[in-house]
Amino acid sequence: MKKLSDSEFEIMKILWSRNNPMTSNEILDEMKGQRDWKLASLMTVLARMVEKGYVYCDRSTRTNYYSAVVGEEQYKVEESEQFLDKLFNKSATRMIASLYQGKRFSAEEIKELRTYLDTLEEKNQ
Repeated sequence: MKKLSDSEFEIMKILWSRNNPMTSNEILDEMKGQRDWKLASLMTVLARMVEKGYVYCDRSTRTNYYSAVVGEEQYKVEESEQFLDKLFNKSATRMIASLYQGKRFSAEEIKELRTYLDTLEEKNQ
């Protein structure tokens, strides 16, 4: 799966937030405050996303409707795996250790992580 650019990811978040397909104008309205794009710029990016296989464009009516083909969780899993592979040699432990050394965890987050790991361990027994 090809990587999404930052602007493509913003569009995907908008599409994921809706259960129904959206028109380009609806997407543009949702992007206000994030990007100052003209409709033509958005259309170019949407066409690229259709080519990459992330977005479906329904052209069966006079108005084109766009919807996400790739789900949010599926995207997160694939991106996480690539991130782990690239930076931490596929080791989640190394990633967590790196974040801990960078003081990225609060006491509450450590507690949540411990609880989550305990739950995973129980499921695997």
